[in-house]
Amino acid sequence: MSSWHPCRLPTSSRSGCWGARAPSRPTATAPQPEREFPVAYLDHNATSPLRPEGRAAMERALEIAGNPSSIHAAGRAARGALDRARAQVSALVGAPAGQVIFTGGGTEANALALRGAVEGAAASGERITRLFVSAIEHDSVLATAQALAEQTPGLRLQSVHVDKNGVADVATIRAMLREGKGRALIALMAANNETGVVQPVADAAALARESGALLFVDAVQAFGKSAMDFTADYISLSAHKIGGPQGVGALIVNDAAPLAPQMLGGGQEHGLRAGTQNVAGIAGFGAVAAACVPLDSTLRDRFEEELKRIVPGVTIFGEDAARLPNTSNFALPHIAAETSLIALDLDGVMVSSGAACSSGKVKPSHVLEAMGVSDDLAGCALRVSFGWNSTQADVDAAIAALRRLVARAPAREAA
Repeated sequence: MSSWHPCRLPTSSRSGCWGARAPSRPTATAPQPEREFPVAYLDHNATSPLRPEGRAAMERALEIAGNPSSIHAAGRAARGALDRARAQVSALVGAPAGQVIFTGGGTEANALALRGAVEGAAASGERITRLFVSAIEHDSVLATAQALAEQTPGLRLQSVHVDKNGVADVATIRAMLREGKGRALIALMAANNETGVVQPVADAAALARESGALLFVDAVQAFGKSAMDFTADYISLSAHKIGGPQGVGALIVNDAAPLAPQMLGGGQEHGLRAGTQNVAGIAGFGAVAAACVPLDSTLRDRFEEELKRIVPGVTIFGEDAARLPNTSNFALPHIAAETSLIALDLDGVMVSSGAACSSGKVKPSHVLEAMGVSDDLAGCALRVSFGWNSTQADVDAAIAALRRLVARAPAREAA
């Protein structure tokens, strides 16, 4: 079982979890019981706990007083920390260090890629007139693409369909490239954040090269979890998905790709992202990138084997496609996801019902909808995602909690 406990409280109250008001201090006359069940954190696709390597690097960087843009000794020390992290992140991706632009997270990196590409291409005289976006992209990509299409005269937004397993249709991309006119920008994620389904990025890259199109890959979920065996003009990354700090990301930009900065006022990050860099956060990002080892599917596979034993009718989305080794998205028939989340959380098992950025919104997953999943079944979907500190004990805790949930649930609870 993981040694990291986001809710390590000696009380039965959960009010101290995830930013809620801290519980009152227990008194000697009111001893608090220990939690009955072990804690299992299985929501690494939402955020992964900070690795010790990242924490240590951040603590060292916090001792550096200088601004990395300053020329004095303290400034040079800060700049050295940035350079080291840039090399560490680029090594994990397999790109030159000079192509790494640090950002304030994956969402900013996605916006910089899309808006920067469209505006940069226009400034160079090679306007992008077509934007192809897969139907299962992260909301930050979908929303930015929609806004760009509404704000940019002559830019046409087209959706790339996916099959029942959630794999983007390369034939659709090929047909779109052949049928239309003008330069195209393709947005295709490396792997889906909800289902873990790996996308045909290498095929899309080949089509882009043949047609002169640009390719943007949101690799936020795939980065550090599986091999990055593809090339693209723009690749977005996020630190906290691999055990780094939140609020730090990066965009890898091919030297020949157009990019207009979206934040102005300074020459930081090769003049493409103004603002004094978050040295400590970036140092932590670099350290966890250097420590990162691709995950294998052992825990995920064991979990799904046990899940099928206790719920014979369980649906595992994308099961027949290549998936990230840490991700399982499934539906418990006739048990609403909200019911499952509450029951599992009370049992100390933390999972998700979909993308964390959309939590609290009662609506079907656009990813499952694009795969042709009914609203009823999508409303029962849960996501389990393992990470760097997950163990077999986490699998055991999750399966035990699911067994209790299924045993308590009415035979046909409305989803």
